[in-house]
Amino acid sequence: MSKNVDISTEFYTKILGRPSINTYPGFAVFLLKDNFILGLQEADKITPKAPNHYGGFELSFNDVTKNDVDEIYSTWKKLNVRIELEPQMLDFGYTFVGNDPDGHRLRVCATDTSKFE
Repeated sequence: MSKNVDISTEFYTKILGRPSINTYPGFAVFLLKDNFILGLQEADKITPKAPNHYGGFELSFNDVTKNDVDEIYSTWKKLNVRIELEPQMLDFGYTFVGNDPDGHRLRVCATDTSKFE
């Protein structure tokens, strides 16, 4: 859910490097990988109405190499994406975390150790 779909659509267009595949008033759809869809909808236009408080989420981009993590981090920094966690190695992989305009967490993570080379 988004407070302002136009702002979120612009944000995701920049970080994904491609436009949404469909847009409607208060709604936008992005095609990710393997027919996975990211739908953005303005919170006050959802039917049935969303509760006043809803949980956040973390969208994870993990089909990447360690070098990809660093490159994406550099690009997002240039785009002024708010970074919550700088790139670092954690138990599950090499990762960093940013936030979208609504504060949803976006994790980029190389989890396949064969991709760390």
